[in-house]
Amino acid sequence: MVALLWVLGAVILAAGEALSGDFFLLMLAGGALGTAGVSALTDLPVWGDALVFAALSAALILGVRPALTRRFSTPPPTPTGIQALTGKTAQVLEPVDEVSGTVRLDGDVWTARPLDPTEVYAAGTTVTVMKIDGATAVVWKGP
Repeated sequence: MVALLWVLGAVILAAGEALSGDFFLLMLAGGALGTAGVSALTDLPVWGDALVFAALSAALILGVRPALTRRFSTPPPTPTGIQALTGKTAQVLEPVDEVSGTVRLDGDVWTARPLDPTEVYAAGTTVTVMKIDGATAVVWKGP
């Protein structure tokens, strides 16, 4: 009877894993399933089952979960296009003020305006691209 409760717990934990997807609850489900097997074959007291569950779950969490996480994790998406330009440095070609200006960004010439409309950046200044607004690079010299 106790083994059946452990199997039920394993099923509930595995169902919870389907919602979270971080392999933690799945390791606990494996511990519960292993404990169900031990409970069915032996006549351990409840605290003995709890120790078996704790040992199996800890072994799975420390031994199996890191490998599963490495295998199935996806790297963060690499920004492409305009999103990849944010944070890059650019060289001012013509003075940048709130009305006009150009910068060389990744080998291309872009129109630019300063992040702070009161600032003016002289030709030759290195600036950082804060965002792209249409076809205009919004730049900042920084501290």
